[in-house]
Parts: sequence; C-alpha cells; structure tokens
Amino acid sequence: MSISKNQFKLITSLSQKKYRQKHKLFIAEGVKVVQELLNSSFDVETLFCTDDFSLDISEEKIVRISENDLKKVSNLKSPNKVLGVFKIPEQKILKNKGLIIALDAINDPGNLGTIIRLCDWFGIDDLICSNDTVDCYNQKVVQASMGSLTRVSVQYLDLNKYLSETNLPTFIADMDGDNVYKTSLPNEGVLIMGNEANGVSDKIKELITNKISIPRFGNVQETESLNVATATAILLSEFKRG
Repeated sequence: MSISKNQFKLITSLSQKKYRQKHKLFIAEGVKVVQELLNSSFDVETLFCTDDFSLDISEEKIVRISENDLKKVSNLKSPNKVLGVFKIPEQKILKNKGLIIALDAINDPGNLGTIIRLCDWFGIDDLICSNDTVDCYNQKVVQASMGSLTRVSVQYLDLNKYLSETNLPTFIADMDGDNVYKTSLPNEGVLIMGNEANGVSDKIKELITNKISIPRFGNVQETESLNVATATAILLSEFKRG
C-alpha cells in the first residue's frame, strides 16, 4: 500500500505549527519514540509502517508503506520503520506546586526537547512555556524529548501574568545572581530559564527577586554563557540536592 495524496499532504503540513493547531495532530518518528507514545495516554491517529515492522495495535490504525514512501514523508536523515500521527491532548490544569521550570522564549527545538527530558529525569511534573517558546509538538522537539513528552505536562501561557500571580518563590538564572553552590534552595518554586541569545526578558526580571548563577571556574573565563539546556541540568541538580 502507498500513501494517498491526502495523507501525504496532511503529514507534510504538520511540519507547520498552524496546521498542527488546526488539525490537533503531530508527528513522531522512530521505534522508541512511537512506542513510548503508544504506551502512554496519547491517542494515535494513524501509524505508517514498513512491512517488516509489527505493533500490538489495531490494524485499522496502521497503513503499510514502502521504505521509499517513508523516506518521502520523513524528516529524519535515516527513516526508522515507523511514522506516527498522534492527537494533541488537551492542556492539563497546572498543579502550581513542587518545583516548576518556566521557559522564556526558548527558540531552539533541540533545547526544548532536552529540557523536557531533564524534567522527566529530575521528576519535574510541570514545564511552563511562554507563548513565544517553540512548540513542544514541533517534530524536532518530539524527537529530542525521546518519549519524555509523555510524562511531563507542558503548558503554554502568559508567563508574565503567571509569575505576577503565583505564590511560589521564583528564581531566574542570571550571570549576576548568587552563586548556586552557596545558596539554600527550597523544595518548591519556579525556576525561569531565558532565551538562548538574550536571557530572561527585562519584564520578567522586574517580577523576580531571587537570582542565581552558575560560577565559571576556568582560568581564562572568556566563555560568555552556558547552553540553556546545560544550565538547566546543573540548576536542577542543585535544587534536587536537598
């Protein structure tokens, strides 16, 4: 069986956010990521699989295709047997307790995907994203999250409004902040990580009283900043140290 013109058009359209939002669908590729989604609460719309790939799922949801057809619709350099079209779930109610990560205008899909994985690793249930942060259902984000998207609740909202209303202590990563290794950190709070190029916006800085930094230990100290996902990993480790 080959992909129909309508199926091809739908799959390729889902590379754009506006069509993901219109159809409430997103793409996931590869055995591991697809299997993680199938084992979660996410609902599958259609799976496009090569003949030599088997899944314990209703055949009604499966379309068998050639490797050549899979290459035509895949965004991966080396297509991996299966491409899934999944339904975007309704946004969950924010718990507003425990440790929460908030992202201010993160642009890079790889960074967001890695941060979702970090939240999963460190037991962070809620990840808040400003409305101008890259879409978590962008296919590159889905791939980089490696299935962690099924275990972390990602919320998009007006970050300024949320931070002005929350009762939780708030922290930003800032080069001029207190040394994180010498700072007593709470079990609950909101840690805000800023844009790759510009850091946390000035408007958000005005709302936050707690600033923490990761000190540089190199002799030359010419490195301008850490990658935002790397910085998130270090700070999460310190918050979870207890």
